Amino acid sequence: MLEGIKIKKLKRINDERGSFTEIFRMDWKNLFNTDLPTQANFSVSYPNTIRAWHRHKRGQNDYFIVLRGALKIGIFDEKTKEINEIISTGQDLQIIRVPGNYWHGFKVVGNKKAFLLYFTTKLYNYDSPDEERRPWNDPKIIPKSINNDKDDTRINKPWDWNYLPYR
Repeated sequence: MLEGIKIKKLKRINDERGSFTEIFRMDWKNLFNTDLPTQANFSVSYPNTIRAWHRHKRGQNDYFIVLRGALKIGIFDEKTKEINEIISTGQDLQIIRVPGNYWHGFKVVGNKKAFLLYFTTKLYNYDSPDEERRPWNDPKIIPKSINNDKDDTRINKPWDWNYLPYR
C-alpha cells in the first residue's frame, strides 16, 4: 500500500434482529492516528458511475465505508506512479483511509447502486474548496505499478476505469 493508506475490517455482529457494526471509534489509533474526522457525507452512485479524479492539497484525509453495492477505489501517487486499487463492498464492511494528497476516485462495479459513507478531516469550504480535479479518463494517469505489481498488464498505459478483470 502507498504510505498512509490503511484498511480496517469492520466487525458486524448478527443476531435474529439484524446486525450491528461500529464504524468509527476514536480509540482506533492504528487507523486514525491524530486524524479527527470533522464532517460526514453520504453519496449514492448509480451502476458504472465513475467519480474521479481529485485530491486535497491542504491536509484533508478521507475515510470511505461502502455500505451497499461495490466500489473499485483507485488511489494514485503522482510522484511514484503507483496505483492502489481496492475493491470494497457493503457485504464485507471495511473503512479505508485515503490520504488526501493522493489522486483518488472510484467506479461503481456491479449492477446495484453504491452507498458510500465517508468522513473527512476538514470541513468543506464552500468559498474555497480543498479540491483539485482531473478528468476521470485523464490520459496522464499512467501507473508504473498497481498494488506494488510491476507485471500487471495495465501498467505503462493510461488508467482505464472500465478495464474488465477477466480480459
